Amino acid sequence: MIESIPTKPGARDQLMNDLKSVIQDAEQWLRHGSQLTGDELQAAKAKFERTLTSAKADLIRLEEAVVHKTKVAAKATDEYVQENPWKAVGIGAAAGCIIGMLISRR
Repeated sequence: MIESIPTKPGARDQLMNDLKSVIQDAEQWLRHGSQLTGDELQAAKAKFERTLTSAKADLIRLEEAVVHKTKVAAKATDEYVQENPWKAVGIGAAAGCIIGMLISRR
């Protein structure tokens, strides 16, 4: 059976918050960039880069977790099919019939 893989709680929410923050920072920087002085511009740029780096890191971690979960699911499916080939054929045939009926209704 497929077991849940522990990941950082709220990783997806954190990523979404980081991406929203990157977008907001970029919009503010574009709107007010011409009004900023040298120090203010450097501070805004540093903040934007930190937020972008954090969003990239969260995205990489989330991608790695998804890839790992996908590999685990594929392995579990392969093991099930190896142990129960006729059940797998039956399930595949039933799914194909159902999908075929749904498509033909259009």
